[in-house]
Amino acid sequence: MIKCNEMTEINKKAEFGWVMFDWANSSYSLVISTAIFPTFFIAMTDEFIPAFGWQISNSSLYAFTIALAYLIVCLVSPVLSGIADFGGSRKKFMRIFTTTGSLACMSLFFFNGMNTLWIGVLGFLIASMSHAGSLVFYDAYLADMVPPKRSDKLSAKGYAFGYIGSVILLVFNIAMIQKPGWFGISEQQVAEHLPVRFAFFSVGAWWLGFSQFSFAYLPKDREKAHKETSLQHGLHELRNAWKRIRSNQDLKAYLLSFYCYSAGVQTVVYLASPFAQKELHFESSDLVVVILILQLVAIAGAYLFAAVSKRTNNFTSMKVMLALWVLICILAYCVQTQKQFYYIAGLVGMVIGGIQALSRSTFAKLIPKDRNDITCFFSFYDVVYYMSVISGTFLFGLVEQLTGSMRNSVITVILFFAMGFIFLSRVNPQALPPKHD
Repeated sequence: MIKCNEMTEINKKAEFGWVMFDWANSSYSLVISTAIFPTFFIAMTDEFIPAFGWQISNSSLYAFTIALAYLIVCLVSPVLSGIADFGGSRKKFMRIFTTTGSLACMSLFFFNGMNTLWIGVLGFLIASMSHAGSLVFYDAYLADMVPPKRSDKLSAKGYAFGYIGSVILLVFNIAMIQKPGWFGISEQQVAEHLPVRFAFFSVGAWWLGFSQFSFAYLPKDREKAHKETSLQHGLHELRNAWKRIRSNQDLKAYLLSFYCYSAGVQTVVYLASPFAQKELHFESSDLVVVILILQLVAIAGAYLFAAVSKRTNNFTSMKVMLALWVLICILAYCVQTQKQFYYIAGLVGMVIGGIQALSRSTFAKLIPKDRNDITCFFSFYDVVYYMSVISGTFLFGLVEQLTGSMRNSVITVILFFAMGFIFLSRVNPQALPPKHD
């Protein structure tokens, strides 16, 4: 029989394994999705690229690639998560997505211009799909591991670990890019963009390597009575989860709000760098510094709004952040100088960590308490998230393609945040469990 202190030690290891997955995969979100790859992609490709009889701007192609990646994951992940929930294969699917994504990320080392554009697009597409797919199973662990009163804190801790780990790797990559001589890199290798391309490889290695702590310490997959993990069973589990969500008005309103504001948040995450590069003529090195500042502020922001939530409630804290997001987008539409953009980046950092951490923990609090099909509930959460990324990035790229200006696309982001605030206001605060639970 397991003693109490032994069980506590097991729980601590499991929580450590959980936050270490954020540490491992957040480097992809920072270096590939946000900091270095977007600017490298824009710099290494022609401004307009022929595709399917159209001349597509390189930034629109980048946005459409993100949308396509999340569309594929949106179609596939519900079935996978339903199967994983039925067959007790949560960790197995996390490992598959992590391995595939990290290897695809490493392949970006070979992207070096228009001649290898297919590697850049395909590698980025597969890595983005895999990164998103792994989070279906990772997020589902949260409600199983801690009671509702601790979910905010653990979720914020996960994001904080992710920010710290990704910043460490980003600083290393910045040093290699800015001071290649320190690493024995020749001028010829710099001309071949070796430091930047190595950054992509390092993200894949970091992601794959540190995720092994998660696979070692997270709870083992539990074999279910039935060995079959068919497509029919996966869809059956999803239908059951949807019936539960459909009958819960507060949960539906929350998911609508989450869809809207996540479209705004992720569009900012993915396309802020191309926006600053094209509209404000930032150099890649300057943008990396901006994003580094944003990440450091985001660590404090995640804990700040977790504290605000503790003193009030999750919804009040999130409404404050959504109001700030609307202000940020208005300022971004009007920004004219690089100095102004630095201030806006600081504001983004303050709210981006908080909104992401509280979104995840709030949903964990709202889902039904008899949660045997927990992965399926989080599958719906993640599918809503994927649909938001598809909507936000596709609409942003479409508006730019039609109007020729990324600044006009910012208006669509403002609308997403405003709608998110409206839907969140329809959720009854009493839907949250009492603080003393």
